[in-house]
Amino acid sequence: MRELTNDIHDIRLVVLDMAGTTVADGGLVERAFAAAAAELGVEPGSADHAEKLDYVRATMGESKISVFRHLFGDESRAQRANTAFEKAYGDLVDAGLIAPVPGAREAIEELMGSGRTVVLTTGFARVTQDAVLAALGWQDLVPLTLCPADAGGRGRPFPDMVLEAFVRTKAAADVRQVAVAGDTSYDVLSGVRAGAGLVAGVRTGAHGDTEFRAAGATFVLDSVAALPDLLAGAR
Repeated sequence: MRELTNDIHDIRLVVLDMAGTTVADGGLVERAFAAAAAELGVEPGSADHAEKLDYVRATMGESKISVFRHLFGDESRAQRANTAFEKAYGDLVDAGLIAPVPGAREAIEELMGSGRTVVLTTGFARVTQDAVLAALGWQDLVPLTLCPADAGGRGRPFPDMVLEAFVRTKAAADVRQVAVAGDTSYDVLSGVRAGAGLVAGVRTGAHGDTEFRAAGATFVLDSVAALPDLLAGAR
């Protein structure tokens, strides 16, 4: 992690990704993708399946419907794949296969206790996001949660969800007072494109330091649990 510098503004709004950042799902995205691929007739173990799975891994953090549009072409097939994916992921969530990233809830509570506003975002559909929040008992943890549909339909790497959080919460007077943290290069890129004053990649999910730095991360953290201390130092 680089040294703190005085160009970090007073952070008032913190926008956090869910799966891989605050929520540990143990690779459920890939398991749900297998169900979606099967729905579309992609043979497990085939070269086509491997190629599509590689793309899913590379685009972790992106809106899932956008991923399926790329993989399956026409809208009808993409919607079929997305529906199968969301159902499979929801079933895995209902089976109790997710948990908070260690220290994540405590970090969120500490950030809010310091007077900051925290928003949770996802690339999943609202129904899946709500299922995850319910499974963790996080329905009332933060004042706002956002999925791509809440921000006009464009997910990451577009900056829309970050900017939607900025506009809706009115917690910050300047986008440089926004911090964004996530486990994928797309989380980082969305924060950079939004003009956030602090953009952190976290090492608890899909991507690592090389991808974070290429996307423009200002910091790389071992976990979101380290974010409160980072912001305390910045302040």
